[in-house]
Amino acid sequence: MRGRWRCGVPKQKLVGRASLADNSFLINERGVASVAAAPNRVVHGLLWTISRTDEKALDRYEGVALGLYRKEVLQIKQKSGAAVDTLVYIASSSKPGIPRTGYMEKIKRTATEHGLPDDYIEELRSWLHTSKQNS
Repeated sequence: MRGRWRCGVPKQKLVGRASLADNSFLINERGVASVAAAPNRVVHGLLWTISRTDEKALDRYEGVALGLYRKEVLQIKQKSGAAVDTLVYIASSSKPGIPRTGYMEKIKRTATEHGLPDDYIEELRSWLHTSKQNS
């Protein structure tokens, strides 16, 4: 799974689907995913539990010390409807860009495999068209 690859330490556990209200998905100028405040929009994704070691590995991978991403605790809603404060990595740049080659295909495939809403998968698919038009 993607989380295991990023952390390199197989201690994470998939909790399930979740959503973040009043935010939108975006690919920034570096070609990587993030979220940005957007009233009446929703970002769907997967919620994981991670260890402190995993968090440190993610900090390195996401470039927190370099200022590429920052960490925030935001309230997400689990599939069950329960709200939970969750650590979210947010890119320092929210200027839209073009996805890196193969990047959106992985995100869309994971979203489909985990049953995220069809309209959201269509939104992700629109980023695929952006990368193909600009390649």
